[in-house]
Amino acid sequence: MSEYSVKFENIDISIYGNRENLNSAVRMPCIIFAHGFKGFKDWGGFPYMLEKLAESGYTAVSFNFSHNGVSADKPMDFTRLDMFAENTHSKELEDLRIVIDYIYSIADELGVDKKRIALIGHSRGGAAVIIAASEDDRIKALVTLASVGDVNRYTAEQISRWREKGYIEIPNTRTNQMMRMNSGFLDDIEQNSDRLNIEKAFSRLKIPALIIHGKEDLAVKYTDAEKLYAASDKSKTELYIIENTGHTFGIEHPFKGTTKAFDTVIEKMIEFLKSVLTSPSR
Repeated sequence: MSEYSVKFENIDISIYGNRENLNSAVRMPCIIFAHGFKGFKDWGGFPYMLEKLAESGYTAVSFNFSHNGVSADKPMDFTRLDMFAENTHSKELEDLRIVIDYIYSIADELGVDKKRIALIGHSRGGAAVIIAASEDDRIKALVTLASVGDVNRYTAEQISRWREKGYIEIPNTRTNQMMRMNSGFLDDIEQNSDRLNIEKAFSRLKIPALIIHGKEDLAVKYTDAEKLYAASDKSKTELYIIENTGHTFGIEHPFKGTTKAFDTVIEKMIEFLKSVLTSPSR
């Protein structure tokens, strides 16, 4: 297995896979992963997860949202809090579209089967992949990990103070940073409320989907997963709740090694993807 990085339209992308596939007549399925809020593509066990997917026969892709607060020269530090402050859901959807378009455009070079592309999203990244999958018929399968079920997760009091000050500050307990989000984030939610309705987007899906959530998730309650499942086509969707684990399935940053729950997540994803991304193209 190998991993290499590229920069495309100001988005940092990592691609994991077996380079020997490039000269093969058989094209491999591709998985594109979207990280969540206060996250980045190299956070904790995400590279480990992408490596495991690649070892299982996929070209696995991860990327940094353009306004996630990290930069190419310091990919694990939030040195661009100015960019973080200007982020919105719509910007993340545009970033994801750019990555999908890019992978699609170099599919032959990567040895990727254009007819077998799937999305995985963690936490707020789950919202992005759900909406993207509902809008893009190139996506053939979907997996959410601890996904939010609603983009508006703020109380009326929080929103009032946010509007009054023009920003809200969110503490990052890991880095001891206060991470500002400007009121443009709220504007985006209000102006694009129909598009950003995650339940409605999930209800439009016509592809196989797997919803994974930890029962003890304190950041995004497992009831969000149940809400998404309730909106789904039950004939194509599976809900998988893992007991005794939380939002990151026991994984920390920096990565200190895998956990039983995280390995269960990876195994479940691979099992699901192998069952739905069949019939390789030649």
